[in-house]
Amino acid sequence: MKNEELATAMNGQWPMVNDQYNHIAICAHVNPDGDAIGSSLALKHYFERKGKEATVVVPNIFPDFLKWMPGADCILIYTNPKHQEQIKSAIGKADLIVVCDLNQPNRFADLEKDIMQSPAPRFLIDHHLDPADFCQVTVSHPEMCATGEVICHLLHQRGELDDISINEAICLYTAMMCDTGAFSFNSNRAVIYEYISHLLAHGIDKDQIYRNVFWTASEARLRLQGYLLYVNMKMLHDRHTAIITLTNDERRRFKVKNGDTEGIVNMPLQILGLRLSIFINEDTEHPGTMKLSLRSVGDFPCDQMASRFFGGGGHKNASGGKLQCSMPEAIEKVKAAIDSYADMLK
Repeated sequence: MKNEELATAMNGQWPMVNDQYNHIAICAHVNPDGDAIGSSLALKHYFERKGKEATVVVPNIFPDFLKWMPGADCILIYTNPKHQEQIKSAIGKADLIVVCDLNQPNRFADLEKDIMQSPAPRFLIDHHLDPADFCQVTVSHPEMCATGEVICHLLHQRGELDDISINEAICLYTAMMCDTGAFSFNSNRAVIYEYISHLLAHGIDKDQIYRNVFWTASEARLRLQGYLLYVNMKMLHDRHTAIITLTNDERRRFKVKNGDTEGIVNMPLQILGLRLSIFINEDTEHPGTMKLSLRSVGDFPCDQMASRFFGGGGHKNASGGKLQCSMPEAIEKVKAAIDSYADMLK
């Protein structure tokens, strides 16, 4: 079932507010970002305002700069041994699972088995391309800037956007802000700012939200950024591309905390004429796995490259993937992928 078909199928009711659903598990993707966390928490506050029990579950840790968000301290993290029994209980008793900000079940990572084996119906809210058919109801809008915008769209359709709480507004604004680089990309559609005006009317402090996310850094983060840009950034001038690398040994050297690498991949795009930036980051939880973040400007298809070479995907200008190999091998594989797009990167 796709998009707004759900409204008629449920007699004008979202499944999430239908009386038969009272225990809701909200599940986001591995390595959750600002949109995943913001959207999930907005839904949690929404459900609780409707008298439901709602639990947010994520596969692994999320950035420290998102922990100020209302409700963030209640998020259950699968890689935290102290949370695993609570997660099994939450999914086990759920009569509805809301899948937030992902388009493929493998993006649940270690949570996939528990979620997919649950008898509870799954309701997907997302904005990524090509959603897989793994939920009973799918609301997917790839043209929208963030899953946070999809939720605003649904609330607006129901005439509820002016009735949300300030916590819901904070979380939805953060979701959209994070997935657009503070509205610096993928955010030219006028309706985005109509939704923002509704959120501002609830009394949110958008300037403080911006500071919390983008201007709250440790000394270690700033020193790491300098090191990565000066020492570890390799320029492929004839391809208008930059590659930045980070190993776990370097993480330990700089005492990197969760979230300290957020945004690193975007920095090289400040260089005049650069088309593509790739960040190769060794996975702290799975040594030998290299996580890749890709960012581009213009019409270069990051999502296509990520899918073709790195088993990933995402959006045209912002995508990710991974490789099972050493860092030197990963660098060579990335260079080979770049060479295959030489004509587009001239």
